[in-house]
Amino acid sequence: MEDNISQLPDALLLRILSLLPAKDVVATLVLSKRWQPLWSLVPKLVYDDSYQNIEYGRFSCFVYISLIFHEAPVLESLRFILGGNSGAVDVGAWTRTAVIRCVRELIIEMDCSSSTTPVILPKSLYTGCSILVALKLKNVILADVSSLVSFPSLKTLSFVSVKYPNDEFFKRLLSNCPVLEDLVVERNPPGDNVTIFNIIVPSLKSLFLRNSQNSVVDDSHGFVIDAPSLECFDIVDYNGGFCVFENNMPNIVKANVDVTHSHSGKILSCITSVKRLNLCLRTAKDEYPVGSILCYLLYLEICTCETEWLNLLLCLLKDSPKLRVLKLGQRHTLQDIDPRPCWIEPKSVPECLSSSLETLEWVEYNGGEEEEKELATFILRSGKCLKKVTISSNSTDLNKKLEMLKDLSLSFRRSPTCQLVFR
Repeated sequence: MEDNISQLPDALLLRILSLLPAKDVVATLVLSKRWQPLWSLVPKLVYDDSYQNIEYGRFSCFVYISLIFHEAPVLESLRFILGGNSGAVDVGAWTRTAVIRCVRELIIEMDCSSSTTPVILPKSLYTGCSILVALKLKNVILADVSSLVSFPSLKTLSFVSVKYPNDEFFKRLLSNCPVLEDLVVERNPPGDNVTIFNIIVPSLKSLFLRNSQNSVVDDSHGFVIDAPSLECFDIVDYNGGFCVFENNMPNIVKANVDVTHSHSGKILSCITSVKRLNLCLRTAKDEYPVGSILCYLLYLEICTCETEWLNLLLCLLKDSPKLRVLKLGQRHTLQDIDPRPCWIEPKSVPECLSSSLETLEWVEYNGGEEEEKELATFILRSGKCLKKVTISSNSTDLNKKLEMLKDLSLSFRRSPTCQLVFR
């Protein structure tokens, strides 16, 4: 088997070696003379200090030596997965080496749960990575710099639980990423030193925001976004605060909005071009953006855990004339103290029900709740284009489930082209 593998061309062997941890890559030099020069030419290196429970001193020495003797003409990817024993000095030196080697993708993931020394990345990171295409950081500190931050080739940027010098530094860093397309920001307040994340990036296409820590954040914290090329927007924020779009987002086709903002409806008014939308909002009926017609929306998923979900759904059905797929389900734990929404049948049938809706999926349907039964009856009775209806009950009572099925069957529009599945 070894001889057969050795017959493969160098390019294929290097691709295989790129899938292995760095320690295993270097170990291949003892296989035969054929393998000896290959390890130093592997374009992707992964250093994991937890691999095979290696003692940290030996791990650190191994990283230094292997980086010194590595000779690949282009270092495509360099990834460090480091625990609490990793030294800040080591990480800084390895990062400087990555800068010198003109790495194209740099990933540093720190586990700070048992670390007492914070890892501050060297200032050379901001000025020497002219061909860096992807930068992904987790649990590190970004040092302030007086010199100009420059990432002329950076297209992907991910910050997870990163500590910044201040608001202005974050804004300045993004302004010097002229071709940035994908941005991930996962906050760990209140220790990140940023009150407002100003995301002003004309080239940005995908934005992923997370602020889900259970900490108290007032209305002064949030995100301000100006990204006219944005196509995919994903935000989860359970800490209140705010998210403001400076301008409409005319190119957004996919969005996930799961927030507890007091004026969350304003987000919807700026993403009217969306085709696929997932929503969980604590939105009162009078907060819904009146006149925001979602004329391109084809797929809608709404979380049923919040009190006002029913009012929100009816508004969206009315304003989504081309909707084809509707999915209802409970993403989060329902609070028993919350009052359930009251069903008021619309005076007119939404256009999508009579002309475009083809698929209805309802997860954790509770037909014992009057408002849910009334809504299901209304959709089944009014949906002239329905092709498949799938309803899953959360009840374990077989008699109750049978009763639900009977109620649904009575209201189901008889059609040879529509299938009703009840689970």
